[in-house]
Amino acid sequence: MNKGVPLAEALALYHRAADRAPAPVLADIDTLLNAYHPDHARSSAIKLTVGVNAGDECQRDLADLLQAETFIDEANLAGAPVTDVDVLVVGGGGAGCAAALTASEQGARVLLATKLRLGDSNTVMAEGGIQAAIDPEDSVQCHIQDTLRGGHYGGDPALVAAMAGDGPDVLRWLINLGMQFETTPGGDLQTRRAGGMSVARLVYCRDYTGLEMMRVLREAVIQHRSIEVWEQSPVVELLSNEHGQKCVGAVVTSLIDGQVRIVRTRSVILATGGLGRLHLNGFPTSNHLGATGDGLVLAYRIGAKLRDLDSFQYHPTGLVNTPHLSGKLVTEAVRAAGAVLLNGNARRFIDELQPRDVVCAAIVRECAEGRGVDINGQRVGVWLDTPHLEQSQPGLLEKQFPNLMTRTRVSGIDPRAEPLLVYPTLHYQNGGAVIDANGATTVPGLFAAGELAGGIHGRNRIMGNALLDIISFGRRAGIAATATRDRGPKKVTLEHVNRLRRALTLAGMPMSRRSPQVLPPYAAKGLWNH
Repeated sequence: MNKGVPLAEALALYHRAADRAPAPVLADIDTLLNAYHPDHARSSAIKLTVGVNAGDECQRDLADLLQAETFIDEANLAGAPVTDVDVLVVGGGGAGCAAALTASEQGARVLLATKLRLGDSNTVMAEGGIQAAIDPEDSVQCHIQDTLRGGHYGGDPALVAAMAGDGPDVLRWLINLGMQFETTPGGDLQTRRAGGMSVARLVYCRDYTGLEMMRVLREAVIQHRSIEVWEQSPVVELLSNEHGQKCVGAVVTSLIDGQVRIVRTRSVILATGGLGRLHLNGFPTSNHLGATGDGLVLAYRIGAKLRDLDSFQYHPTGLVNTPHLSGKLVTEAVRAAGAVLLNGNARRFIDELQPRDVVCAAIVRECAEGRGVDINGQRVGVWLDTPHLEQSQPGLLEKQFPNLMTRTRVSGIDPRAEPLLVYPTLHYQNGGAVIDANGATTVPGLFAAGELAGGIHGRNRIMGNALLDIISFGRRAGIAATATRDRGPKKVTLEHVNRLRRALTLAGMPMSRRSPQVLPPYAAKGLWNH
């Protein structure tokens, strides 16, 4: 990476800048992405050797986890207490809570097991809003087209249509649970436009929409008598029937005392979220502490087909200054409101409302070619011009972005008076488990919802579809998981684990690595021996 414009010089150039010029026209998006998006970095991906996706491209660090030994064998299960339920939901974020609530509404006995506390998830960090086609000039078909186009037409049209079609009803469901949204003076839901959208479609609650969503979902789960919740209880393995061909339960451990418990069930819904804490390609992350890709490992080991394992979203505007804020998001809604990006020479270099992968690649390009803002040769970024936004719309930052103001104020930064230094941060996994419109994976008895599921966003997600996705497919999986007429498992085994272990041995692969990771190494505190 070329050395950028020194901070003091960049600040001087910024303050001398006059009116912000229009963004330059981008001639060739594909060339930009291929040259500068992190997914295309040299040696980023390898081909999987074993498992149902053998031969497919996969990000190198994720491949190591997918092709690793498990923590559990038959000896660990001997004498372990057994719990029987109708539906096991793994994950306590938005998708897991939506699935648990919907399954319980169908009359199922539901157990929700979550790694940390109920609500500790990426859902609470989703700031910008939720998409739904509710405006008169909008339509579900327009939402579908925007989503497919933003994902470079890599999404499954049937899944995209299901999600977009659910949008209005998802809003009604959330509002009935008590969720608050911004409204117009006339009482209608307020919408705004963000990157990749052809019309204003984003419904929001200031800049903490996900936190507000998680508040009402968490309260609903706690109040629901037919949902049992196990906190600090990560699932470290799934269980199969005697043939290793159907998911019939899971092995749950405790972060408190290490106890192993067996859960037998008719259906398992994985809603474990993303993998930002793997810090792919060395990037900081916006993800919560537990986002270590566990669900991908569990699903793959039992034989569920995965997809797009070499495609991830790096949010363009992660904070750079101060160091302890590294990777924390500045919501895209700030750019949607009119804030522009400037390089170290105080010049615009990209249309800020291009899809996220394009804006990310453009920022990486500016910094790689020496036009970023350099801090002592250790950190680099570009300016997000929040003072100009505040000048043009006085009071906007305090009114619409209180979360941003609180976060920066603690660090002695005032975005009304000084521009924010930003650089891409690992934000979202575009791929995941292959599902149908009901959230069913390719393994009977196993469902997936939320960020763990693949095929919805293609190779790039546009803002606001994540919060819609988790509720849409969380509810769909909750309904489908209760539809089975199976009386429940006669026997639970680790046959699928033994099968993968044999494949690893025959392939001559190392057996020293264990997965899932459960917690990042800097937070594991010796509980897990990898």
